[in-house]
Amino acid sequence: MAVAFSAPGRPVPPAVPTSERSMQRFLLTVDKLSTLVGHAFSFLIVLLTLHVSWEVFSRYVLNNPRAWAFDGMIMLYGTLFMMAGAYTLSKNGHVRGDVLYGFFEPRTQATIDLILYFLFFIPGVFALTYAGYFYAAESWAINEHSNITADGPPIYPFKTVIPIAGAFLLLQGIVEIIRCIICLRDGAWPSREEDVEEVDVDKLKAMVTHHEEDNAARTTDQNKALFLKNKQ
Repeated sequence: MAVAFSAPGRPVPPAVPTSERSMQRFLLTVDKLSTLVGHAFSFLIVLLTLHVSWEVFSRYVLNNPRAWAFDGMIMLYGTLFMMAGAYTLSKNGHVRGDVLYGFFEPRTQATIDLILYFLFFIPGVFALTYAGYFYAAESWAINEHSNITADGPPIYPFKTVIPIAGAFLLLQGIVEIIRCIICLRDGAWPSREEDVEEVDVDKLKAMVTHHEEDNAARTTDQNKALFLKNKQ
């Protein structure tokens, strides 16, 4: 079989099939969508901080508390929590017991993930989305308001977030299932959309160790050169 070579005589890597490129483009597109939604709703943290800070100031300094402040805090935090689900899943950031999981081969990890997705994730998130739709529709129909206070704020916009967040989470879950199938076929996890990540302690230790080894080697070379110079 003839092998094609590039200019300096290096073999040309085999072309990636169009279907695989399209699939990878689809996976990364959904990742980008989840990332965009997560970043957009992350600004609710700022709004929530300002809301709580102003309420504390208004209550204890101005002596003018607002009855709807607690409802507003719950709705802001709940919206942030729900809409961050798909984003966190796209970054593989949900909490898991990976004491043994991290030592498994990629195919074993993909097998475990695939089983758990079909047993728990898909039924649970589908139920959340399906039931959440009727939950929100009923809230809109009765013009539902919070009953914590006498004149509570409307909560039907907040309940609308439930099926929307479920839909994004279900879409990202389908992408993760496809990644598991690809990993089972190829033996390696496909790439993800990159984003800001927490500091990897192991990588940080490796960088520090490498830096110390370089300094030690440099010091050794300097000592050898000084010894040879004094010997001459």
